[in-house]
Amino acid sequence: MVQISNEDYQQFKPLLFSIGYRMLGSVTEAEDMVQETFLKAYQIDDQKLDNKKAYLCKIMTNRCLDVLKSARYKREQYVGPWNPEPLLLESRHDIDPSEVVLQKEGLSIAYLRMMEHLAPDERAVLLLREVFHFSYSEISNFIEKKEENCRKIFSRAKQKISSIEGESLNYEKNKSLIDRFIQAFQMQNIDSLLELISEVVTLYSDGGGKVNAALRPIESRSNVMAFLYGIFQKAPEDFSFEVKQVNGQPAIVTYVNGKIQSVISFYIRHDTIKEMYITMNPDKLPT
Repeated sequence: MVQISNEDYQQFKPLLFSIGYRMLGSVTEAEDMVQETFLKAYQIDDQKLDNKKAYLCKIMTNRCLDVLKSARYKREQYVGPWNPEPLLLESRHDIDPSEVVLQKEGLSIAYLRMMEHLAPDERAVLLLREVFHFSYSEISNFIEKKEENCRKIFSRAKQKISSIEGESLNYEKNKSLIDRFIQAFQMQNIDSLLELISEVVTLYSDGGGKVNAALRPIESRSNVMAFLYGIFQKAPEDFSFEVKQVNGQPAIVTYVNGKIQSVISFYIRHDTIKEMYITMNPDKLPT
């Protein structure tokens, strides 16, 4: 008799969480899917189970696909822009950061936002192939589609997210750019800001209807800067911020009275900030 053990839980939990988080863009939902996956796996009694990793990944993938297909209406009713839930790994003790960040691809906020443009099957195939490097044969078994169909789905998904390709994932280089951005912003050094921020930058502000936030994306450098200056001019006295690693990349984490108020993430390409993502929905922020 071959069964999933507690050792298997410790070994595969980070991988399953990593798949679930990238599929769903939600820490809470990913954690729920990991628990459901193991609950189902613990119940199996199959002597033919010779690849526990593949078996668990198949269950996890299909659990996430079910969530994505049922969540479409919920997403459509979301108030304002939707940003993925920021993943501050250093504030988590139940997930091995080395395992989650091992594949930097597919972890950035920009990449996860682009996932929203894909159908559930496209999202699954793209991540399983491009980020986790499963073979088309394995993916075919996971989602129960022919290998040829999986190849077509992958090609279609790649075309849909082509605009995000070329994103800089060099942490130190990106942190240097963000540090310069902060300094220029504080000094109101317009010349430096013009160098760092794209003229056609877009800012996505996610308050989820829980806190004040822009209900539509803010476009153009002048509008984005006016919006940011407006926020910081109204900041209370106990406001503070620091640059921390979020989703494997540098981000600005702001605090009010010692509690996280927002996370500002960036899409950087060719040494220029192309997009900003401010997540303020308290349901998406660590407490």
